[in-house]
Amino acid sequence: MVQIAYYSITGQTDTFIQKTGLAAHQIEDAHPQYRMGSPYILVVPSYQDFMMDSIVDFLTYQDNKKNLIGLIGCGNRNFNDLFAQTAKKISTTLNVPILYLLEFNGTPLDVKNVRQIVTDLSEGEPTSEVTKPKELGKISFLSGYHDETR
Repeated sequence: MVQIAYYSITGQTDTFIQKTGLAAHQIEDAHPQYRMGSPYILVVPSYQDFMMDSIVDFLTYQDNKKNLIGLIGCGNRNFNDLFAQTAKKISTTLNVPILYLLEFNGTPLDVKNVRQIVTDLSEGEPTSEVTKPKELGKISFLSGYHDETR
């Protein structure tokens, strides 16, 4: 089964993960350095870059960046271009596809869709088949950690 890691500040992302019933590692501010050790999906909320230090620490720990196969972005569509900004920035910088975007803590349909994505990836479906959201653009994030070989 493809692993899941997630970060939650207000609890919305955590609530979504709990709704899915999927096992997941929560990235904690006190100890963000945790080795996933195999392919995983990262679920992230949308906040300003300075609030994402724990995600940077997590991604740059051991082989976590190499094992990241996809992103799920959470946020509030009322923020227009800033909706799911963290997922968009990581996707653009690390060349990892966004697999799904959801608002707040997700709907029952979001839960169903994310479970299906995890199932498909666990059965060997390639992430390259997933269409990236149109909201993606040229965004710089984690530029010091960009890996040209990915």
